Amino acid sequence: MNRVSPVMKTTPLSLNDDLLSACVSCGLCLPHCPTYRATEEESASPRGRITLMRAVENGEIAVDDTFSAYMERCVQCRGCETACPSGVQFGALIEQTRSVLAEIHPAKGSFLLRLMLRPLGHHRLLLLGSSLLGVAQRARIVPRSVAAKLGLPARIPVRQPELIADRGAVEAWLFTGCVMDAWQRDVHRATLRVMRATGATVGLPGASGDCCGALHSHAGLHDDAKRLAERVMRTCPGFAPIVVNSAGCGAALKHYGALLGTHEAEEFSARVLDVHEWLAPRLTKLPKATARFPGIVAVQDPCHLRHVQRAHMAVRTVLAPFAELVEIPDDGRCCGAGGSYQVQQPELAGRIRADKLEAIATTNATVIASANPGCSLWLNGAPLEALHPMQIIDSALHGGSGGERGE
Repeated sequence: MNRVSPVMKTTPLSLNDDLLSACVSCGLCLPHCPTYRATEEESASPRGRITLMRAVENGEIAVDDTFSAYMERCVQCRGCETACPSGVQFGALIEQTRSVLAEIHPAKGSFLLRLMLRPLGHHRLLLLGSSLLGVAQRARIVPRSVAAKLGLPARIPVRQPELIADRGAVEAWLFTGCVMDAWQRDVHRATLRVMRATGATVGLPGASGDCCGALHSHAGLHDDAKRLAERVMRTCPGFAPIVVNSAGCGAALKHYGALLGTHEAEEFSARVLDVHEWLAPRLTKLPKATARFPGIVAVQDPCHLRHVQRAHMAVRTVLAPFAELVEIPDDGRCCGAGGSYQVQQPELAGRIRADKLEAIATTNATVIASANPGCSLWLNGAPLEALHPMQIIDSALHGGSGGERGE
């Protein structure tokens, strides 16, 4: 890390002084930080990163490759926020820092990351690319080992049935997203069946209501995230709740008010509900299950459901009538997926994943229930299958394995 004279001009991060000073460096966040647990390095901890942010703001150090690397190694799980007694808003600090870094000091892999994220806002292109990748996978051009390291599905769908919205007045929208619609449309189909089983009339977003911009926000590409947010808002008109079955997308949509800073965005965010939040008060409207889901289900809490939306208990509420549940004894620690984190930081992501799988192995579970596509893809593999809670409920209601896949 390059030190500079206090009189030398450095690049400010434009961070809120009150947010920075809220951290008292008590260290209670350390056991909950996956990168600190994996490395035991202070620079890989929330308080270490905040100390470095302060040093930049005070002109004590420069923004260089080392500083940028410390910030890029954060998986942005926000577990530190849940553990912090002072209410430090670390998520706001790291997102602002990475936004500035994306503009004035892009990481070496930022060009590749921007290239990877570009198709997400062009849904037809994304679906075409996904289908071609599925063909390449079946032709063994993409080895299984490579797919596993990148967090790709074991079998990428080549063809998938189209999702059909209900006719009539929309009582709830189902947000379908980008990657999830390309790789886990089976989860959407299960979600629609469960929602319709309550008697709800479900609408689907119009054209361009696909990418929520979550990965762009995490990468510091806030202009792109804002543009995508404005597109999504236009595709779900009215006052009906917007139901989201992806934890990362749900957290992003609930953040639109802060991201855009407009009254319209705040009203939109207030309508957003995680699918489990939406379903919990409607459980009595569901028909009787044909059979309980077979096996023991370990509930994995995606970070953006547990630490950002604080909606993880609703998962247990809606699953309990349909399956035997078991808790993972690691206090909801991150799995290491982190959106595109497993691609950007494969070594660290792999170590965090290994710790998670070790904790899951102690539960004797046969299935992992995960409400986020990145987590389920990252954790999926023998001997355990990762399913979305909606697939488990759909299986109990309508029969089947709960794990149908596109062709």
